[in-house]
Amino acid sequence: MPFINAVQLRVGMIVNFENELCRVTSVEHQTPGNLPARIATKMKRLKDGLNRENRFGSAEKVDKVSLEQHMMEFLYADGDHFVLMNNETYEQIELPKEFLGDDAAFLQPNMAVEVEFHDGNPLNITLPPSVVLEILETEPVMKNANATGSYKPAKLENGVTVGVPPYIEAGEKIRVNTVDRTFMERVK
Repeated sequence: MPFINAVQLRVGMIVNFENELCRVTSVEHQTPGNLPARIATKMKRLKDGLNRENRFGSAEKVDKVSLEQHMMEFLYADGDHFVLMNNETYEQIELPKEFLGDDAAFLQPNMAVEVEFHDGNPLNITLPPSVVLEILETEPVMKNANATGSYKPAKLENGVTVGVPPYIEAGEKIRVNTVDRTFMERVK
């Protein structure tokens, strides 16, 4: 596995820290007075989600994990599992629903997702940055409503509720950011 200097750590990287695979969730470069610079990190252990914190010296070596990335297609949900297919080899894999957590609500049939593997084991799924969904319920359109007003709640076809501008109606389709679950635009 390649070693990098701690100053090269970035959010999202997976590192081998104390013989445990961890995803970096926060990196802060600290220069405390006349002391040597250090890198304060927060990490999440992949096997159980335990949060960890550590301070590295800026020149300290960190074991960065090499990952294989494959584009896969979400096929269907089967009980407590999701079935995905590698678009190049047509190999199918099953992942437990907990693997995606709350992001599972945004999976749609035939959606292309990026799956990261380490030693043949899936570690992470990255959804597309946005999806188009239909609004099932929202308050009625307000007269003289414009895009600069406050947002109102709208329940989407996947059960997720997002804030939308007051001129949006039930039955319309909108683009939703899958990372922060926010309204992006109306889709015609």
